[in-house]
Amino acid sequence: MSKTPTFTPMAMTTLKENIAGVLTDAIFSGKLKPGDRLNESQLSRDLKVSRAPIREALQHLQEQGLVMNSPRRGMFVVLLEDDDIVKINSVRLILEAESFRLARERMTKSDEAHLKQLLDRLEKSDAAEPSIRARCDFEFHQAIWKLSGNEYLERTLHGLTAPLFAHSVLKILQSDRVRLINRSHRPLMAFLQNKSELPAEQVIANHMRIPWTSNQKTESRP
Repeated sequence: MSKTPTFTPMAMTTLKENIAGVLTDAIFSGKLKPGDRLNESQLSRDLKVSRAPIREALQHLQEQGLVMNSPRRGMFVVLLEDDDIVKINSVRLILEAESFRLARERMTKSDEAHLKQLLDRLEKSDAAEPSIRARCDFEFHQAIWKLSGNEYLERTLHGLTAPLFAHSVLKILQSDRVRLINRSHRPLMAFLQNKSELPAEQVIANHMRIPWTSNQKTESRP
């Protein structure tokens, strides 16, 4: 009778996911900055793993929009120009508005309580590290996309907006507008609770506009 192994061998997919998680944390924390090159050989040495799971992890991050592949140059942390942000947000507006309409129709009391918890955690993250604030923000939006019940819409929004949240760590969430940005999620919650008379597109547009307006203009908002 053979002895039952003490440990379960780590599957390659698990290793890939662990590496992807480490790299994602590095991007959101600012250790890896926009435009930084991600060298497979160097990452393999640093993480003490073979290059195969590194390559798979980078491909996974590329699908999520956090990494871009430049032909004949390699993989790089995504770098967004102002024009890129405008283009992404123009598509995001349409898709996220649809996800909010669907989520509002499907939201139960339990779902509402969960979203309130996420919103409360987000609003209490003012003094936290930028990476933590970004994750709280992203988790709130992700929960709404998931609530829409449309996994294709959820997946598309995740891949489309992941670069924006990574970008916000270094560009927006380190500014003095953090508290205002965090509070800008309240109208989103009000829409989901049927407490807003504005259409979904207007609610989303107002929310997306806040991080990019001047301090003087935004400070006058409630």
